[in-house]
Amino acid sequence: MPSLKLRAFEVNSNCRSVHVALTCRVPVQSLYCHVPFCASKCSYCAFFSHAPDGETVDRFVAALVRELTMLADELEPRTIFFGGGTPSILNLRHWETILEAMRNLGLDGAHEWTVECNPATVSADKAKLLREGGVTRISMGVQSLDEALLDRLGRVHSRAMVFKSYDILRNAGFERVNLDLMFAIPSQTMPVWQETLRETIAMQPEHLSCYEVIYEQDTPLYEQLQAGEFDVQEELACDMFEELVRVAGEQGFHQYEVANFGRHQGQGAFDIPDEACRHNVNYWRGGDYLGVGPSATGYVNGIRTTNVRNTEAYCAALESGERAIDEVEELDPLQRAGEIAAFGLRMNAGWPFEAFVQSTGFDLRNEWGETMKLQVTQGHGVLDESGFRLTSKGLRFADAVGAEFLR
Repeated sequence: MPSLKLRAFEVNSNCRSVHVALTCRVPVQSLYCHVPFCASKCSYCAFFSHAPDGETVDRFVAALVRELTMLADELEPRTIFFGGGTPSILNLRHWETILEAMRNLGLDGAHEWTVECNPATVSADKAKLLREGGVTRISMGVQSLDEALLDRLGRVHSRAMVFKSYDILRNAGFERVNLDLMFAIPSQTMPVWQETLRETIAMQPEHLSCYEVIYEQDTPLYEQLQAGEFDVQEELACDMFEELVRVAGEQGFHQYEVANFGRHQGQGAFDIPDEACRHNVNYWRGGDYLGVGPSATGYVNGIRTTNVRNTEAYCAALESGERAIDEVEELDPLQRAGEIAAFGLRMNAGWPFEAFVQSTGFDLRNEWGETMKLQVTQGHGVLDESGFRLTSKGLRFADAVGAEFLR
């Protein structure tokens, strides 16, 4: 059993200091790294990202290495996820610096190490470097294979780049590739969605992530919707989701979360598939994780921390020897359990009662008994002696259902 470790540090952001003490009984096994750079901002994106310039990227990479160094003693990562933004926009020199730091700090060798890529920023040299550096999994943001829809979303890649980049990744030795798709895009028709699914599955990825377009405030798509330039077609979105589940299932993909499908050799209806993203499963099951990079969030031992959403401020804080934490929140145990319930119900398996007790210390039958019964009466949930899960209808509206479990 690892010994009890106490790490205390000062964090400074926007001229205010907060003293945080994290008591780590065991090393944290999941690490998220946020790379905030994108060639251009997609019309639907609300994540923190912006265009790069050479000096800022250099400063960011150096600051990221400093933050990793500060946290290295608290980490023994089994899953690592580089997201953004567009991590693949970093050049070879930047990636060499990051990979060398990970090796020197003993943070390499994770069982699953994912890097998000844009098809426009994948090269043979970069793919080879990442694979040899220990990256095991690539998540490529395809979104659509229709040129008009790619333009509608503000994507910088073409459909031809998708196929070329996919071949580059396979030739570099990547055996685990996820392809991201979007549906219910304004002006997208069912035939176009069906053709995108057909072409994507024909590429034979190990995993699919398929998300319905969400209209976030302060994004171009939201402003266009508010201006009446198009209407949300909810019935068509539901039909597209049902078509996704049907086609993916017929082609050997096992849905294990609302938007995620992995290839699977097992027989259990609610098994986590062999090719599931284990990093994301840790989120949905309420596990601890550390986050580095601007805007990144971490959760360890009941304390949630969020880094400043400003790359300049992030770099400045790390250059002065401080973490760039902007928010610290110590969650009430019942509040955190409610969040874990909501996130976990996004998974097809839902929550076995014993697993929920082990994760939170609370029993769903005691604190959320009436909530579960209500979801059953509405056709959103299935309740039995072993646990509670959502129906196919409930999964379609998992965010709304999950909100009923928040405390």
